[in-house]
Amino acid sequence: MLSIYSYIITLLFGLALFFNAVLFIPQAIKIVKAKNAQSISLITFTGFISMQFISVLYGLLQNDWILTIGFLMSMISCGLVIICALIYRNKRKD
Repeated sequence: MLSIYSYIITLLFGLALFFNAVLFIPQAIKIVKAKNAQSISLITFTGFISMQFISVLYGLLQNDWILTIGFLMSMISCGLVIICALIYRNKRKD
């Protein structure tokens, strides 16, 4: 019975990591559409990507591929927001 709960929790954890990564994408789209990133806190997103990097390293040390891949996807999508914010930081909408 415990293995069923373990499987369900592992599945939910994997899904949560996937959705965590997906949730950064609308922010990047909003920046590109508005061509403005004035309201984006680079300090906050730098903090996010730093914690994600540490989580990837921890996942690698623990041989936990769900954790590693999940946070690697989050790093990519969060990094996309940071790149968009840097590109559109001081640009005004034409």
